[in-house]
Amino acid sequence: MEEYTISELQEKMQEGELTSRDCVSQFLDRIAKLDQKLHSVIEINPDASEIAAHLDEERAAGKTRGVLHGIPILIKENIDTADKMQTTAGSLALAGNIAPRDAFLVEKLRKAGAVILGKTNLSEWANFRSTHSSSGWSGRGGLTRNPYALDRSACGSSSGSAVAVAANLCAAAVGTETDGSIICPSQTNGIVGIKPTLGLVSRSGIIPISHSQDTAGPMARTVADAAILLSVLSGVDENDQATTAAAEHIETDYSQYLKADGLIDARIGVSRNYWGFDPRVDRIMDHAVDLLKSLGAKIISPANVDKESKYGKSEVEVLLYEFHADVDVYLGQHPMAPVRSLKEVTAYNQKNKSKSMPYFMQERMDQAVKKGPLSRPGYRKALEKNRLLSRQGIDSALEKDHLDAIIAPTGGPAWMIDLVNGDNYNGGGFSSPAAVAGYPHITVPAGFVFGLPVGLSFFGTAWSEAKLIQFAYAFEQASQVRKPPKYLSSVDLSVPEFSW
Repeated sequence: MEEYTISELQEKMQEGELTSRDCVSQFLDRIAKLDQKLHSVIEINPDASEIAAHLDEERAAGKTRGVLHGIPILIKENIDTADKMQTTAGSLALAGNIAPRDAFLVEKLRKAGAVILGKTNLSEWANFRSTHSSSGWSGRGGLTRNPYALDRSACGSSSGSAVAVAANLCAAAVGTETDGSIICPSQTNGIVGIKPTLGLVSRSGIIPISHSQDTAGPMARTVADAAILLSVLSGVDENDQATTAAAEHIETDYSQYLKADGLIDARIGVSRNYWGFDPRVDRIMDHAVDLLKSLGAKIISPANVDKESKYGKSEVEVLLYEFHADVDVYLGQHPMAPVRSLKEVTAYNQKNKSKSMPYFMQERMDQAVKKGPLSRPGYRKALEKNRLLSRQGIDSALEKDHLDAIIAPTGGPAWMIDLVNGDNYNGGGFSSPAAVAGYPHITVPAGFVFGLPVGLSFFGTAWSEAKLIQFAYAFEQASQVRKPPKYLSSVDLSVPEFSW
């Protein structure tokens, strides 16, 4: 099963060489063998084999639901499933929460014939609990580890989804992002991640942080697989106003943009102000720029996008307000949740401190509980500032030089896990402008630093997923950078310092 694409699995099932139940069995075997080291899967769907068998029967009867028919997919554990699996965001405070209905994106996956294989570990509460948390740790799931070097961070908060994809524990996975939570773990674990425009994928049935920034998105080993998954995930949901407003922009098949010659005459800007935090990453990025040129792209450099320092504090302010409001709404809609409000969550954590908070506390939650309603002028002013500056920063850079997209380094190599001091993001990388703006962002493997993956980011204005997929696919096909992990205990310093 290692490195099989969705299309390859589908072809083998169509030809009778493989069944969906075979796929599920083999992925479950890999999970049993490898995930003791990785802790990327928090829960297995006990009905996965039965569901796969039913889908095999449908195929035998001449009925297939689409390109995901029988394909095993993992989803992040903050996404509701109305089955035997819990939805807790990794929190012990929510243990036992069985959702009354599937999240809209889960409904779409099931309708498309995907097998929900299980749920992935994550940074607890999607990394919005503490100011010095360690990515990939949750009270329910323990610590997710990077498969390229087990003592390195998997980043987060969609840590488990990224690691499971990188380790070939599923065909593809779904993650969620508020700011960097799809993009960072994707690049850190050597896979493709797409953070869509806000409203392309429904947010209903997902444990929230912020309705102004939250989105789910695909995480896969190839751009093609990510495009296939995005085609299924996107859609209008009557319970999510952002998707109804986006109806005219939602496409049914992003695979049509997989063009190996897709960079010819594309105008690509280079946000050079995101270079400079690591000379090895710079070398990898410079090589990527040269490759883009060789593929026919017109490179405009610099095409700098303002960094988030202009609105970093106001972003946190908005997230604190919305986290309080949105979590309370979510919990009010889930009768099996053992806690009914964010205030009750913080009280549970404090009462059960030794289990719930062994490494870091809940400063973010404590701050959020103190925030008032969303009608407060301070919240509304911060939200307006965030949207204006982030969107203006990207759009003005695009318009100034008539660009189709902009590139930047996604981030640096994975840092050492440090449960005492928390994450160290190496001081570089791109995620916040696109996240705060609600604009699309794709990361693709671009190289390695001592065997640790480094990604290249493509981003643009709202609803530019089609272009970004086209450009990312052309780059991926020409570069062929991805290498499967080797599950080393630590970094192998005998390999080249940087490579592509």
